[in-house]
Amino acid sequence: MGARARKGDWVQIHRILLGPGERAPQVPPDTQAVPLEMWVKGFLVEGGELGHPATVRTVAGREVQGTLVAVRPGPGHDFGEPVPELLTVGLEAREFLKSVGG
Repeated sequence: MGARARKGDWVQIHRILLGPGERAPQVPPDTQAVPLEMWVKGFLVEGGELGHPATVRTVAGREVQGTLVAVRPGPGHDFGEPVPELLTVGLEAREFLKSVGG
């Protein structure tokens, strides 16, 4: 049994919009070989269980259906590893500005 979510929980759903080979003919072959997927976050309209169909209401007010894949998902992105050369730029700029009277 999957995890349960309650009505109003912040969740993420997933849906396949087009299967492999159903995409526009001008799409490159490597793209044609994979499905066109939709991932949407929103508030669960009715209680549900992970892996089962669900409807969400997005922040924009749209109702979208798909398979419930996550409950209380985070942003799911970051800006990568810090660039060592950029870590001290702000400090160096302040010191430079102090030295030239800025």
